[in-house]
Amino acid sequence: MLDTRYDPRAVEGKIYELWEKSGYFNPDNLPARKTKNLKLKTSAKGGSPPKADAPREHASGGKNFIVYMPLPNVTGSLHMGHALDNVTPDILIRYKRMKGFRTLWLPGTDHAGIATQYVVEKQLKKEGTSRFDLGREKFIARVWEWKKEYGGKILEQLKKLGVSADWSRARFTMDPAYAADVMKAFIHYHKKGWIYRGFRTVNWCPRCGTSLSELELEYREEKTTLYYMKYGPFTLATTRPETKFGDTALAVNPKDARYKRYIGQTLEADSLATDGSLDVPRLKKVKLLVIGDEAVDMAFGTGVVKVTPAHDLVDFEMGVRHKLPTVQVIDERGRMNERVGKYAGMKTSDARKKVAEDMRATGLMVKEEPYDHRVAVCYRCGTIIEPIPSQQWFLKMEKLAEAALAAVKTKKVTITPKNFERPYRDWLTSIRDWTISRQIWWGHQLPVFFCRKKLEAISNNQFLISKQKGERFVVALERPQTCPFCKHCDMEQSPDVLDTWFSSALWPFAGLSEEDKKKYYPGDLVSNAREILNLWDARMIFSGLEFMGKVPFKNILIHGTVLTKEGKRMSKSLGTGADPLEYIEQFGADATRFAVVWQATGQDIRWDEAAAVAGKKFCNKLWNAARFVITHTPAEVFMAKACPRGGTAADKAILKKLAAVAAHTEKHIQMFAFSKALRGLYDFFWHEFCDVYVEQSKKQLADVKLKKGTEAVLAHVLISSLKLLHPFLPFVTEEIYQKLPRRAAGGLLIIVPW
Repeated sequence: MLDTRYDPRAVEGKIYELWEKSGYFNPDNLPARKTKNLKLKTSAKGGSPPKADAPREHASGGKNFIVYMPLPNVTGSLHMGHALDNVTPDILIRYKRMKGFRTLWLPGTDHAGIATQYVVEKQLKKEGTSRFDLGREKFIARVWEWKKEYGGKILEQLKKLGVSADWSRARFTMDPAYAADVMKAFIHYHKKGWIYRGFRTVNWCPRCGTSLSELELEYREEKTTLYYMKYGPFTLATTRPETKFGDTALAVNPKDARYKRYIGQTLEADSLATDGSLDVPRLKKVKLLVIGDEAVDMAFGTGVVKVTPAHDLVDFEMGVRHKLPTVQVIDERGRMNERVGKYAGMKTSDARKKVAEDMRATGLMVKEEPYDHRVAVCYRCGTIIEPIPSQQWFLKMEKLAEAALAAVKTKKVTITPKNFERPYRDWLTSIRDWTISRQIWWGHQLPVFFCRKKLEAISNNQFLISKQKGERFVVALERPQTCPFCKHCDMEQSPDVLDTWFSSALWPFAGLSEEDKKKYYPGDLVSNAREILNLWDARMIFSGLEFMGKVPFKNILIHGTVLTKEGKRMSKSLGTGADPLEYIEQFGADATRFAVVWQATGQDIRWDEAAAVAGKKFCNKLWNAARFVITHTPAEVFMAKACPRGGTAADKAILKKLAAVAAHTEKHIQMFAFSKALRGLYDFFWHEFCDVYVEQSKKQLADVKLKKGTEAVLAHVLISSLKLLHPFLPFVTEEIYQKLPRRAAGGLLIIVPW
């Protein structure tokens, strides 16, 4: 018998433990048994009973349905984005499990190189020390200690949300088996000639001290100044006058009639002198080549731009095309270097003010205008990015991008909603080679080794023995026992680590046993926010094709962002974040899931707590309706295998509406329209069943002729509703199902046929 009120805190932990003990999250443990899958159909008249499909094998032995969890960072704690990431796949997994599929949801965590190192470094700072004081080996040991204590936190939090992932297969991207697959991937690409080491301008975070790919940048709007300066016969506009000391050309668009005649000329212009006193600005003459390049926007400023290959990625590409020299004037700390003389040591922001002041004093400044500018910042620490030249490792993207594009074009992979195909396509068609090396300590250290004793003998190229012309280095899974260069040194490994996204791109298969790779690759779906469509999804696609010969999944489901009620981004630091754990504590996990799905009607969600309140009320309504049915229905009625025909008009009407809502629910789950499915179930159960039929049943139960048929309809609609609602509200439905007389069909609702 059910208690008089539903208390999610007393139920949810107990139910989740029941599920875990059953082992049914693991597809290898799903029972192989013949069942009948009830399809709720009705005749045109609406009175015939539902018919059963032919018996089929349930679960083990059936088709696979596999979901790959969007990897939460090992540093993470549950937020509403994670809730949206995981509730919708859980709906699908639970639905497919009940439909008889062999379901696998692969969970795990990402080592999150920059984020995790940042967290541990903050701890060390509080202790008055640093990673440099500890040294690399001890620092890495310290990070592992941190991971052991805190790293599994978010997975435990996901369990509170009801996530039915196969925790026995949970992986971590630094696990030994996973790390081995990452190293093999690097070696594979290198053997193909797709990995190279080059001196290029990259996005650099001065705080984290590492390069970043363009997808790891965030942008914030900043009110700044557009400076118009004289350069010989030209006036040009820039937001960064401090980089003028690294200018190696001037550029115009070759189609721009105003400047065509200058292309190919070397012009002399006045510039600021870098020697002498900071208090007395002076001029000097410089010579700059004028180039024509279609990358120049004729509508920006005056249509003339200065080219600084060392400190702008677009300028760097122009420099490569036109064979321009690269002159670095900003260092890795984000300060002006020794090449700028009296400005050396200044932060770039301070140098900008001083250079602008000196240009005004010398007459080089023509005018200044307010300018709204999108500034790139590090996605982890928020520091403004400085493009600087750096020796990095790159992965050639041309062939990989072509493969990822073809996968979507040929519908091997479908992106939902369809409008996200465009940013996917745009990124892949204009892609740059991927900077895969990072200058941090926590992560997959590159399997590249060099000689300790003969570095000077090979100039600036410290690497040895490679088939690639112009580069010499050893790439191997393990340190070579004998140095092929000096024959007797203990070779030194490259200090760089791989970009975290390089390893997470292998997620669908890395670290799996060979047996599991055969059984559970490829999968069916990933569901995540739009921010990682190219960071993760696209990279998983080309990685799967490259290493496994098949796309890793058929569907990418992109969900929106959970915003504040006012439409702003949530921020824990600003106190505007909605904590799912607090909602679970206050309203229960089912009510929290209800709120997430109920509001997910479009791309972005303006979070409203009222939806969680509504979810809690609905769970209570379900509970009270179940109490009524169980109280007024004999146990043997719940055991009936035949579907009721319904005797009264009310019986037939509710059975017809049940069939309709079952079809509606299934249709919209398959369309990934989860909110529509839930809203249909809500309206049916609350209004059609509780408000109408349950009230009518009270009269029918009092009539001895109608009593038996009414009991059968009540039991049937309740059990069917529990099945339909289970993927959305798993805890309360499982608890009610366990309290049914002799559990109706026996066992757990989690595996009862849909």
